[in-house]
Amino acid sequence: MSAEAADREAATSSRPCTPPQTSWFEFLLEESLLEKHLRKPCPDPAPVQLIVQFLEQASKPSVNEQNQVQPPPDNKRNRILKLLALKVAAHLKWDLDILEKSLSVPVLNMLLNELLCISKVPPGTKHVDMDLATLPPTTAMAILLYNRWAIRTIVQSSFPVKQAKPGPPQLSVMNQMQQEKELTENILKVLKEQASDSILVLEAALKLNKDLYVHTMRTLDLLAVEPGMVNGETESSTAGLKIRTEEMQCQVCYDLGAAYFQQGSTNSAVYENAREKFFRTKELIAEIGSLSLHCTIDEKRLAGYCQACDVLVPSDSTSQQLTPYSQVHICLRSGNYQDVVKIFIEDNLTFSLPIQFRQSVLRELFQKAQQGNEALDEICFKVCACNTVRDILEGRAISVQFNQLFLRPNKEKIDFLLEVCSRSINLEKASDSLKGNMAAFLKNVCLGLEDLQYVFMISSHELFITLLKDEERKLLVDQMRKRSPRVNLCIKPVTSFYDIPASASVNIGQLEHQLILSVDPWRIRQILIELHGMTSERQFWTVSNKWEVPSVYSGVILGIKDNLTRDLVYILMAKGLHCSTVKDFSHAKQLFAACLELVTEFSPKLRQVMLNEMLLLDIHTHEAGTGQSGERPPSDLISRVRGYLEMRLPDIPLRQVIAEECVAFMLNWRENEYLTLQVPAFLLQNNPYVKLGQLLAATCKELPGPKESRRTAKDLWEVVVQICSVSSQHKRGNDGRVSLIKQRESTLGIMYRSELLSFIKKLREPLVLTIILSLFVKLHNVREDIVNDITAEHISIWPSSIPNLQSVDFEAVAITVKELVRYALSINPNTHSWLIIQADIYFATNQYSAALHYYLQAGAVCSDFFNKAVPPDVYTDQVIKRMIKCCSLLNCHTQVAILCQFLREIDYKTAFKSLQEQNSHDAMDSYYDYIWDVTILEYLTYLHHKRGETDKRQIAIKAIGQTELNASNPEEVLQLAAQRRKKKFLQAMAKLYF
Repeated sequence: MSAEAADREAATSSRPCTPPQTSWFEFLLEESLLEKHLRKPCPDPAPVQLIVQFLEQASKPSVNEQNQVQPPPDNKRNRILKLLALKVAAHLKWDLDILEKSLSVPVLNMLLNELLCISKVPPGTKHVDMDLATLPPTTAMAILLYNRWAIRTIVQSSFPVKQAKPGPPQLSVMNQMQQEKELTENILKVLKEQASDSILVLEAALKLNKDLYVHTMRTLDLLAVEPGMVNGETESSTAGLKIRTEEMQCQVCYDLGAAYFQQGSTNSAVYENAREKFFRTKELIAEIGSLSLHCTIDEKRLAGYCQACDVLVPSDSTSQQLTPYSQVHICLRSGNYQDVVKIFIEDNLTFSLPIQFRQSVLRELFQKAQQGNEALDEICFKVCACNTVRDILEGRAISVQFNQLFLRPNKEKIDFLLEVCSRSINLEKASDSLKGNMAAFLKNVCLGLEDLQYVFMISSHELFITLLKDEERKLLVDQMRKRSPRVNLCIKPVTSFYDIPASASVNIGQLEHQLILSVDPWRIRQILIELHGMTSERQFWTVSNKWEVPSVYSGVILGIKDNLTRDLVYILMAKGLHCSTVKDFSHAKQLFAACLELVTEFSPKLRQVMLNEMLLLDIHTHEAGTGQSGERPPSDLISRVRGYLEMRLPDIPLRQVIAEECVAFMLNWRENEYLTLQVPAFLLQNNPYVKLGQLLAATCKELPGPKESRRTAKDLWEVVVQICSVSSQHKRGNDGRVSLIKQRESTLGIMYRSELLSFIKKLREPLVLTIILSLFVKLHNVREDIVNDITAEHISIWPSSIPNLQSVDFEAVAITVKELVRYALSINPNTHSWLIIQADIYFATNQYSAALHYYLQAGAVCSDFFNKAVPPDVYTDQVIKRMIKCCSLLNCHTQVAILCQFLREIDYKTAFKSLQEQNSHDAMDSYYDYIWDVTILEYLTYLHHKRGETDKRQIAIKAIGQTELNASNPEEVLQLAAQRRKKKFLQAMAKLYF
């Protein structure tokens, strides 16, 4: 056996008895451990992270005895690491979409080269010279994977990349990033040189008529045992993961189409090849259908490619038969931009081109103008004017770009704008709404102009005269003559968020100061237009570090290409969120409404984000307003909350707090019917807050029923126990023994304990809070070492034991109980059951004075400050006994004796023992008037006589001599006497401890 084979056998057969100390990934050097790790639902580290770690360790250079850096050694350890990286990729089924998304170009290049090596592709041999039909299926598939990745990487590198926001400069990180960048550029250079060969290899693959196979973890294991034993099995097409011919051809066609399309920017003839490949991909997808397991094509992107190819490669060369899309594209390619303007003006009558396409053309022209082509500035304005008129005719608001380009009007711009308006409307056939939209636009343009000469140009135009009545025109002209330029913006009527012209420029610093202070969306927009007119180099959303937008939103907002729009959206949202936080709901609503109007024009994703935030704002507004007085929310708000919970729009960034607030809102307003019976099944599976809300609502509904019917209470118990559970982590020493057990919050629950606590603190419904409190109290009480139980309402509905007590973090449970009762009392400090829980907590933690305070408060709130009898279910024997113990430990022994009378059966033993104590911290004989039991008073008389305390004996005799305590009195008289003394005693105690 060769040395290499011996190394492989040793790698697969050896099983170390103790884990190495170098790093975590060496635990996985055993294949069984790797497979076990990958089978986890959410393995940590993730598979792609394993690939990076394995390959980084395998490619570490070595240092010889002379301290010279040497290439990585080809030893057993490095070969095993490379094999493990390949096995992780095989576990991911060699899905290039996943690998490209998560691995850098150098790492993926190394991985695929290792695949070529282990698949017996001869090193140094050009792939284009190899006959795929005669190669073993796994070898052919490895070559296809590599060349598919090669052209995909070339195509991806041609796309613009958003630069990451640089963090604090760190020399080591910057050096590492620079090295990776240089390595990526070198690999790309090689791939581009070999691009023609890769395309030929993939074209040859389309001629194959046999299924291919790709390596799996099993075949890689076989290769590791003995490479020579696998060749026959591989060549007989029985080893590996089967890739059907149609699936392989579909993926190859799509990748070739993308490569040809990318080359079309320099050689338009290859667009025909791209068109052929993309349409063949569509045919193959239709053939494969839902049976495809390994063919993952982005069909939306494919449809976009096909549409672009239809424009770029028209079926007929005659311009008369060209679609408007093709005409525009030909004009853009030839640089005939004036014809683009003509097409857009004609389209204002037919509305055949979608506004999104027209805006994309304008963005392309803006990009070319920003690259230094100043001749395009005029074309940009003309195309923007055409798009604006189209927006006006269809009832949309004026774009920000038009306001920017029209900041400095001149005669040529106004002449062209009037020409576009005239040619875009057929006055004989146009509807009244179209005429009204055009008239309003022209009127607003006049109101935004400071130079009366330009106003008269518009007001004297034939279209203006036709659309506006004489009275309207005269009134407008008189208004323009009378106004001063300084008050131009203040007196003009505002008809739309976009129709406000910018004011005269002032110092940038003053404008930034105004921008920070203003909460008026209209004024904010004015200031930003002026600032962008002064400089285009600043990012004004960074002016204040107090402007904070949630990270889930900031990525989308900062991706907006237009600088003014990006700044405006960011600032409006940040200010709106701040106003909502400080409960300035009116200004928050104005800011959110303006932001919604702005983003509706160009981003459906941000539009939904704003609708979600406005829903949250409306919930907060109602809760802080009429909701506090108990007024139910309007039905449309409840419907919107349901709509949010049932929303299934993909790729919409969502804030967790909105889901929390919506479910809490439904619970607070007792929408239990919806939560228990009408919630869609997918919501219960995907939204943990809805699941928790359903269990709480169902438990509240079932509460009056018999104990055996409370199935949901048991389900809620199990959910909360899982959330409060911990996972144990064993740390082994060098000898293999467990030396330490660390506990951390379990990830098996539907949410973390902190998230549960945050959610509960949004609830206000008393019954729901009582249910949650009783659950946590019961969970607190089930621990084995508990000395003093805490009491709570409805505590009997919960299970009395837990199968695995060690899994529950009882310290966290105790903290949670304290936080929850503190929160509940902040909502309603007069709920006696919550006050009893708080008192029990203080009693269990030996804070006896505080415990007495809350026991007395619980009795006071349900008895009109003891003017009525305290209900017996509040002052139970257990509560009275705890009050007795508190007084005893506080050395208030006379109070102990009096409280012993409150028990159903008077505890004479405790009363007599406490009266024997001479070191009492209470008022002693001044409390004798509160004793109604004659036996205790007689014992006091005897005790004072024995001690020679004559004065105190006389006080006790006087108390006994009261006629209402005579044993011959009717029972009603005796009870009335006892009740009056209870009242006075408890009121005296309350004054002492409150």
